[in-house]
Amino acid sequence: MKIQYYFFITFLIYNVCLAQNKDGLESQIKEIQNLKDLSNQQEYSFEDKINYAKEAVALSKLTNLDTIVLKSSRNLSMLYLQSGDFDTYKSISFNNLKVSERIKDTTSIAHSNYYLGFYYHLLEKHDSAYFYYYKSSKFYHFLKDAQHEGEVLSNMAVIQEIERDYVGCENNAIKSISLLEQLPETDGNLETLWNANSLIAVVSAELEQYEKALEYYDKTLVICDKMEDSYENKLFSNINIAALYRRKGDYVTAERLYEKLYKEESVLDYDPSSYSIILSGLAYAKLKNNTANKLEIKKLFNDAFQISKKEDDDVGQLSISMDLAEFYLQIENLDSARYYVNNAYKIGKELVANETILESLLLKAKIDTGEKAQKSLKTYIKLSDSLQKAERSIRNKFARIDYETDQIKAEKEQVSKERFLLLLISIGLLVTLTLLYVIITQRAKNKELKFVQQQQETNEEIYNLMLSQQDKIDEARSTEKRRISEELHDGILGRLFGTRLSLDSLNMSTTEEAIKSRENYIDELQAIEQEIRKVSHELNTDFVSGSGFKDIIETLLETQTKAYKLDYTLTNDDAIHWDNVTNKTKIHIYRILQESLQNIYKHANASKVEISFTIKNNVICITIRDDGTGFEVSKSKKGIGIKNITSRVKEIQGKLDIKSQKNVGTSITIAIPTK
Repeated sequence: MKIQYYFFITFLIYNVCLAQNKDGLESQIKEIQNLKDLSNQQEYSFEDKINYAKEAVALSKLTNLDTIVLKSSRNLSMLYLQSGDFDTYKSISFNNLKVSERIKDTTSIAHSNYYLGFYYHLLEKHDSAYFYYYKSSKFYHFLKDAQHEGEVLSNMAVIQEIERDYVGCENNAIKSISLLEQLPETDGNLETLWNANSLIAVVSAELEQYEKALEYYDKTLVICDKMEDSYENKLFSNINIAALYRRKGDYVTAERLYEKLYKEESVLDYDPSSYSIILSGLAYAKLKNNTANKLEIKKLFNDAFQISKKEDDDVGQLSISMDLAEFYLQIENLDSARYYVNNAYKIGKELVANETILESLLLKAKIDTGEKAQKSLKTYIKLSDSLQKAERSIRNKFARIDYETDQIKAEKEQVSKERFLLLLISIGLLVTLTLLYVIITQRAKNKELKFVQQQQETNEEIYNLMLSQQDKIDEARSTEKRRISEELHDGILGRLFGTRLSLDSLNMSTTEEAIKSRENYIDELQAIEQEIRKVSHELNTDFVSGSGFKDIIETLLETQTKAYKLDYTLTNDDAIHWDNVTNKTKIHIYRILQESLQNIYKHANASKVEISFTIKNNVICITIRDDGTGFEVSKSKKGIGIKNITSRVKEIQGKLDIKSQKNVGTSITIAIPTK
């Protein structure tokens, strides 16, 4: 009775503890979710959001549940992505992938590969981006996650379109469409569906399949009608449709479509760059249709060019410059035609816009005469041949990534199968031996009294058999040791001995050929030594580790001013304790300096820039002064660079003051509170 009572009490205590642990875990999970929700609230700053997300990760680790830790880490990585800290985003994503593979969490493996693909996509490292996208698509396909698989396939198609792998792009876009059409028509799914259809239209236009391209552009407009906010998508679709008619030579329809877009007053305010393309397209169509005089067409072209120039839209300037060059060629103003085609050629080389470079070379050949025209044609032929070879290589590259990734996966699956089979065999043998042992033992016990002598003989026989088996094992081991010893002595040692003799004979020779050979070997060894030192140095070098914010700023200035061919001076107040300044503020200071140097290079025509950091009353004052051409601050319209700087200063509650004087220079002063 006492024993039963004891077991009942023990069972009761165990269940109470289990219930308490369960309640505690549920409470932790709720708190983690609450912190994640706070980290995504728009009213908080990025610094506060990241702090909430970090708390969620720390609390998740206390649960010892890897799946919860992974979800919290993914949330934190997305915040770093939004804040522009790509290195931290990459580091967290790689760690998540490592943990996911260790615990074999297929969903997390798929997400981690997707995030890494997106990281490399942002950096325009298309090989790596495609590799991780492809891996994630396979996992999403296995999970039957049509939404994410459709998104990844669409992103893969974007990369292939950029790299001019049109067949691969169309295949992945079609796969994406087939998946997304099965899903609910949410704005996110419709956005991806619009993108996939647009890609097929673009590829079809490049392959001069104009009717097919028009069919898919019409589909994008149907999708826009289903979206809650589709103004931008519809605008781009209509611009592309007008451009398609222009490309196929139907200038009448093109003019009608461009005219309709031109009359939409909201386009200029919403997207000036798109409006400049509309103006240029309309002018070009009127030129071809002869529906306006030269002055009207010239004004449309010039307005388009000025808008794109004001917006720092290099792509727009490239396209409009080509149209202007053709316009001036048609009215026989060769100097202006030559100016704009050279401008297009220059911008095309900066943007690596190979198609436009080829078009500009052909146009230069028409504008120029004699040797200049011949030179342009030769350059065109050479570039065209190299691009065709590059395109074939790119198509093979993506196919190779697909094949190699699948091959690695197949090999892993084969190894897993072999391990599983080995485990089954081992378990089967263990069970069999256990059963045999139980049967033999049970029989021995049952017959022990009646067959004592027979059992003794049987035991002796089994013992002798075991000794015999052990002798065979020892003999096999001895044989194997002897074989390995002979292999080492007769094989490897013989090769080493032969090598030594060859080196000895070369060392004893004093002929010029032998001396030259030795010098070559020494040079080669020195080169290898230097290469090993270089690699070792690079592997042990960390750009950020151990360096302060001042060092990071100096590195930025040295790199940028060297590229921009500027002299610079940097003055730093030692009273500034950078370690006490928030990471958010330091990131914005870094980006402001980067943007300012770029503006000086592009607009100021300066030769020197002075940067100073001072602090007074807990306010850091940053001064950036150049000796450039200057401008009238009151009359000048803010470009993207100044807007970015203004936005960043506002984000850290700072104050911005810009002073400039013609032919003297520009001074930017920023006051940032540290508390």
